[in-house]
Amino acid sequence: MMSFIEMSLTNVVKRQFRFKLKAYSGMFGTLVIMQLIGLVFSLLGPYQYSGYGLTSATNVSFHYYSTDVVILFTMLWAFISALLITTKATRYDDFAFITNRMSSLLANILFLFAAGAVGGISAILCSYIVKIFYYFTGNIEFMSSSPGQIFIGFVAATLYVFLFSAFGYLIGAFIQMSKLFIIIFPALFIGMIAVGVPLGQEEKITAIYHFFASESSLLLFALKIIIVSGLCFVCSAAILNRMEVRK
Repeated sequence: MMSFIEMSLTNVVKRQFRFKLKAYSGMFGTLVIMQLIGLVFSLLGPYQYSGYGLTSATNVSFHYYSTDVVILFTMLWAFISALLITTKATRYDDFAFITNRMSSLLANILFLFAAGAVGGISAILCSYIVKIFYYFTGNIEFMSSSPGQIFIGFVAATLYVFLFSAFGYLIGAFIQMSKLFIIIFPALFIGMIAVGVPLGQEEKITAIYHFFASESSLLLFALKIIIVSGLCFVCSAAILNRMEVRK
């Protein structure tokens, strides 16, 4: 019996998004493990800098505590998780719904952004665990952060994690197109480091990092992330759609 109820795109995306939150809940367990590993590395010891004060008789020692490792592990988790979403078995899960390629893509983007928010915020919160640990074990006083700085940290971490999920989604699309990319992409990455740096091309490599990390305006930073991530998802959709047409 044919149904005359026409589902809107918004309703379909909402249903798929809720489905993905339940179906991919195991990814958040992996996130906890990855962040715990990064937290252990962060607690192994601070970065220490020593120097002289106003006179040579005055020695000043600085201890720099960072949870950058936690954020790096979180971005790696987002990259791998997005890559796994592009697999054939995962894409076929959407067939349980009245769906099309657009709704499936939008639901994936919403899920990855939600996952990025969870990963980014929890990664920043890990910094307070480090502060509490060293506060009670090292008799150290920390500078407090303003609510504005905390908010910026949450937003920036979320956007960074979302960006890496967009990269993972794009790489996953290429791999679904041809398994040769499993070898090509690592080879290109290693080649860029092994060949680019000795040839004095490290400035071009670090320029990509500074394009995002050196941005002082949160609005421009967010705009850069959205544009680059959007391009990644558009390219991914084009690749996956072409594969479906060929089949």
